Amino acid sequence: MIKILLRTIDHFSQPQPIHAHCDIPCGIYDPHGAQVASHTVLRMTNLLKEKKDIHDVARLTKVKEEHSELVKHEVRIIWGDYFKAEHLEKHTDLHSLVFEIMKLSSKARQEVNEEAAKQLIGKVQEFSEIFWETKGVKTARVKSNYPTEGEIVVPE
Repeated sequence: MIKILLRTIDHFSQPQPIHAHCDIPCGIYDPHGAQVASHTVLRMTNLLKEKKDIHDVARLTKVKEEHSELVKHEVRIIWGDYFKAEHLEKHTDLHSLVFEIMKLSSKARQEVNEEAAKQLIGKVQEFSEIFWETKGVKTARVKSNYPTEGEIVVPE
């Protein structure tokens, strides 16, 4: 009887896949992906200022938008799943920093705005430094070797 009921429910409401990182929790967190994505936003912004062909503009815009969203995704995961109350007590501006990252990521996504993209990188770097500091890991800002010629935060 229960099998029939469940099959009927499945027939009318197909189960949908869900995605998460990863709510076990796995303990594997790293802001590096957000940093790379923020540099990609800047790179696409700079390329968009040079390109005129509609196909190039469309592709560059798509990549810029995807990476702007990736910044948000990566930061949200760490902010929501990793940071705990004791981290927030020490870093009282963390919520504001995450809010700024979200807003700058949206601005960089919506506009061809080099300054917003550079600010986004800076805020993501601050976030990365706080993250590593909460793990007791010293960091350094090193040359990224990306075409953006900026820096990334790495554990020492």
